[in-house]
Amino acid sequence: MMNPQPTCNAARWLSIVGIGEDGVEGLSQPARRLIAQAALVVGGARHLELAASLISGERLAWPSPLHLAFERIEARRGEPVVVLASGDPFTYGVGKQLMQRFGAADMLCVPQPSAFSLAAARLGWPLQDVALVTLHGRPLEGIIRHLVPGARILALAWDGSTAGKLAALLTSRRMGRSRLTVLEAMGGPQERVRSAAANVFDLSDIHPLTTIALEVIGEPDAPVIPLTSGLADDLFEHDGQLTKRDVRAVTLSALAPHPGELLWDVGLGSGSVAIEWLLRHGALRAIGIEARQDRADRAMRNALALGAPDLKVVLGRAPAVLADLEPPDAVFIGGGISEPGVFEAAWSRLKPGGRLVANVISLEGEARVTELFGRHGGELIRIAVSRIEPVGRMHGWRQAMPVTQWRVMKP
Repeated sequence: MMNPQPTCNAARWLSIVGIGEDGVEGLSQPARRLIAQAALVVGGARHLELAASLISGERLAWPSPLHLAFERIEARRGEPVVVLASGDPFTYGVGKQLMQRFGAADMLCVPQPSAFSLAAARLGWPLQDVALVTLHGRPLEGIIRHLVPGARILALAWDGSTAGKLAALLTSRRMGRSRLTVLEAMGGPQERVRSAAANVFDLSDIHPLTTIALEVIGEPDAPVIPLTSGLADDLFEHDGQLTKRDVRAVTLSALAPHPGELLWDVGLGSGSVAIEWLLRHGALRAIGIEARQDRADRAMRNALALGAPDLKVVLGRAPAVLADLEPPDAVFIGGGISEPGVFEAAWSRLKPGGRLVANVISLEGEARVTELFGRHGGELIRIAVSRIEPVGRMHGWRQAMPVTQWRVMKP
């Protein structure tokens, strides 16, 4: 009987092989052949050790920075090269970076079950009903947006200390009765599964290769980030420069975020618009431009507290700092559109089809957006909000200063 032919070919010279904690034993025959025939095998030191019995070619442990390895891989173009990765390389793995550099036509991927799949199988959790999060190399606060009573979350840990830090975060947010299950080194001889409530979390000696399963239980007054736009104003620390809740909800609607898009928030202030933009979808990005250090610091505190730690803040004054930024898909100007050159700089960098939204309250600002409306079109609206307030022993309506909003799409 003839031996099966290797899966790799000249067109797909670069293979990504997922490997679990069970090492060679858990690999399929095609995966084993790819490793055995590779002229170069790249991976973490742990992965290279797990596959050591199959490797006959050159070994390369991931260097820092990672792109140095990509250059070595590129130099072997046309030869069989294997990259070893944990489980499924395209689930928060190196597959994404490799795809950005080399492309699908160059690569063959042989995945193993991801840590998420293994955890779901151990616990009997349907993955479609679970929030999947990585805390590896990322701020812990990124999980806050998912902390809703009744939610089930699977999170990849950064190291053995992540579970304890997460328990402390939950307790501080009045969710101390939440249950954390720590699934360590799944699929290998060191696998271990342990559980504890957040407010009495006492697990120690946790393996660095860990997935955390979280069942959220909150007190009635636990802070929860809703899915709607227009978060309560008192959730934001501010010095008065805050796009108020009702206006903010209308502003987010006008900005119309789509997954993967980048927002410029020019005149960041407390960061409320940029933060709510980021909360709409995990793939959204935002850059806040702020001239004052105290406001920039405050915006970042708000971003961390509300689960949007990916907010990028650029300290400086528009329009000067805009020239070097990545072109945006949307621009919000909450103040300063009357400043010379601000609109022109933002408009010139805005991508075709992108949206620009500007809010003003002064007569001078209104005159400016009216002029721009006459030149570029779009839509002008006025937002007037009144609230009930006590008037002696009775109540009456008190109107906030009206906001004029200009919305325009770049051709």
